[in-house]
Amino acid sequence: MLREMYVWLACLLTGASVASLALFCREWFDRALSAIEADIAEKLRRLRAPTRNLRRLLVFWLAGTVGVFCMFWLVLDSLVFGVLLTLFLVAAPWYLLRRMAEHRRQKIEDQLADAMVTLANAVRAGLSLAQSMEILAAQCPKPINAEFHQIVGEYKLGKPLDRTLTEAKRRLRSENFALFAAALLASHESGGRLNETVERIAQSVLEMQRLERKIQSETAQARKSAVYMALAPAFILTAYYFVDPDNTKLLFQTVFGQCLLALAIVFNVAAYLWARAILNPDI
Repeated sequence: MLREMYVWLACLLTGASVASLALFCREWFDRALSAIEADIAEKLRRLRAPTRNLRRLLVFWLAGTVGVFCMFWLVLDSLVFGVLLTLFLVAAPWYLLRRMAEHRRQKIEDQLADAMVTLANAVRAGLSLAQSMEILAAQCPKPINAEFHQIVGEYKLGKPLDRTLTEAKRRLRSENFALFAAALLASHESGGRLNETVERIAQSVLEMQRLERKIQSETAQARKSAVYMALAPAFILTAYYFVDPDNTKLLFQTVFGQCLLALAIVFNVAAYLWARAILNPDI
């Protein structure tokens, strides 16, 4: 009975603390939430995903995260695991969106060289730049055709071509596409042999892709080893549980054991991310 009273009192005090914090730090919270919303919205736009009601979803997500933290802390009496899971819930969506946006950018990079060759052939055949872009929108595979569809659609609606290309360059954040857009803009403004310029850029992009694929193939085994090393501690902990269950339970039942386990998880995740950064160099 006394323990239940303490739990309710802790819940009331936590609620009062959160309410006071929200009242006095509302402006700071709004700025932080706006920064998070802008960052996630930018990644969603790169994925061509809707951003409607994003702030409301973020508020619900943060409220759910706080609820999970309170459940682990007050109900399960595990403050350490509550903090660890809260950090994971906060960082996981951002990391997944970043990986998805990067994967889409890489697919566009892989398809860009063929698109450049197609545009050069269309220009050589006597088509205008706008007509050549329409061919790219119709013939290129996904996801790059969606970008050309948007460029052509905005141009047909009256937006200047240089503005559509500049916005696409900012949206994609691709160095190769930025070079491609610069060539198109230079040809649109001052003329010149666009097909030869684009062909030279395409050859450079193909060479860069060849080097990237070579690095990827030579580091494939090391990336697999990084995954195995990241998963190994979980299997080792499971094996220790069957060998010595009493001492293994102390990692979950005592504060010191929980701190050790949480620290090991943090170091393990950091080592995996570090290995990925080392094994995926930018050329």
